[in-house]
Amino acid sequence: MNGVFSDGTALDLAAGVRVALGAPADDATFTLTEDVTGDRRAITVASVPDALADLTERCLRWPQATAVCGDVLRALDPAGSTFAGVITESLAYSTLQSGAEFARWLADRGPAQVPEFPDPVVAERNNDTLTIRFNRPQRHNAFSTDARAALLEALEVARLDPSVSEVVLAGNGPSFCSGGDLAEFGTFTDPAGAHLARTRHSPALVLDEITARLGAACRAEVHGQVQGSGLEMAAFCGWVRCHPDAVLGLPELALGLIPGAGGTVSITRRIGRWRAAYLVLSGRSVDAATALQWGLVDEIG
Repeated sequence: MNGVFSDGTALDLAAGVRVALGAPADDATFTLTEDVTGDRRAITVASVPDALADLTERCLRWPQATAVCGDVLRALDPAGSTFAGVITESLAYSTLQSGAEFARWLADRGPAQVPEFPDPVVAERNNDTLTIRFNRPQRHNAFSTDARAALLEALEVARLDPSVSEVVLAGNGPSFCSGGDLAEFGTFTDPAGAHLARTRHSPALVLDEITARLGAACRAEVHGQVQGSGLEMAAFCGWVRCHPDAVLGLPELALGLIPGAGGTVSITRRIGRWRAAYLVLSGRSVDAATALQWGLVDEIG
């Protein structure tokens, strides 16, 4: 700890975020340490003072999203209902869509656009294996409304046909999925309608149902940018194979939002609420080796 802090120290940064230093603590948002640790409550960083400074700046810039993130993660029962978790997340997400922090991001970005590409998702069945690929490589497979509809259509085949014994979720081009397509954010002007669209047409819920039936035979193969909704959906799969070049993260806080594709459920189940909170609040991505160590992915290959 470079002599700056001692084990047992805890600091209140902002918006209910309490960071413990050195010794992992259950009640903290997460713990920072400069030591290598396998404790899922703790994150190893190169410099605790530098990490604290960056986190404090981010929490103060997006205090509403920070507070809501903490509330949602603490409210989740990882062993509980996926439906309840997704509903809670979506209601919180819609609340933030109505907030000043998201409005500020929209104003900085400028007018929304809806870039259209043919066949945003492609599916192929080979015997009993259904392979589903994101197919917007020009935008690193950024997840759009039309991609969600096409993904759900493909997943319905696996959900309804018991002869499908393996599902593979992958992406064409340089990345698996770089998260939500920022160009079209804000096209839903009614947060209540957006909530209903997210939860009544949720790839997360369908993937969770398929994984409950197939286990590790529902597999994601991720590479390149694996961000936001892409990571959240992959984490619902029973097995995640990760290319060594993959970069995984949750960048939503910078929009004044939290994960909105089920990630507060799927990622928390894999790595615990402490590391899930760190990914959101820090905005930092992790490499394949760290993702494997944490349990965010199941193999590198």
